[in-house]
Amino acid sequence: MMMERFLPRPTEDTWKEVAQGFWGKWNFPNCLGEIDGKHIVIQAPPLSGSQYFNYKKTFSIVLLALVDADYRFRVIQVGDFGRTSDGVVYAGSDLGKGLEARTLHVPTSTSLPSAAHLGEMPFVMVGDAAFPLKPYLMRPYPGKNLTQQKRILNYRLSRARMVVENAFGILASRWRIFHRRINLHPKNVDKLVVAACILHKFLLAPSENQRLLDEEEQQGRHMAPVRNMGGNRASREACNVREAFCTFFNSPEGSVSWQDRMV
Repeated sequence: MMMERFLPRPTEDTWKEVAQGFWGKWNFPNCLGEIDGKHIVIQAPPLSGSQYFNYKKTFSIVLLALVDADYRFRVIQVGDFGRTSDGVVYAGSDLGKGLEARTLHVPTSTSLPSAAHLGEMPFVMVGDAAFPLKPYLMRPYPGKNLTQQKRILNYRLSRARMVVENAFGILASRWRIFHRRINLHPKNVDKLVVAACILHKFLLAPSENQRLLDEEEQQGRHMAPVRNMGGNRASREACNVREAFCTFFNSPEGSVSWQDRMV
């Protein structure tokens, strides 16, 4: 299986490697990766009814991906129906179920850099407002009338999330088939997407990344995001973890320089 060979199940060591990358390159500690979902537009399969019909009024399958600090796909899931965007995609994924059950060898909680006074903090993924808030999954504070401290937390989450958006942008810029309807059976589309994500991992080159992103921006065509990956209800534990990250990012230990803010 291509997935098992080229996108193996993460180990504790690979999680730590990813976390080191995010702290070193994006000033975000204890980060397991950035998560997002995109629609892959396909020709409507025969006799499929509305299973693949999504909110964009196209037919699609879903690509759910977790990306590291170098724009590489570390975990992917492909093939959910385009209409399945009400939390089922993430909650039903091996990643979502494994993190909830604590079976994915995630490192034990540890203090944030130079912030032992905040206590031990879990390792977390970062997602946008479409994802649920979990002790292991951070999403922004909702609303507009936020305190300065909360706006800083949201800024840092948004800054980190540039990674996953750029990863999808590079993927689609290199293989422009993702910008048009793919006229294949869904099972073959699944294989195509997996192969593209694996090749993406090996073809990434810092010298080419910006060029591909510029081409993607000039075209003004972006892969449609999956909406509503989970409910808004969150546990007290999850809220406390987000508050602790908020405190950290508003402290001297967790702040970024003005040069970083220009990224």
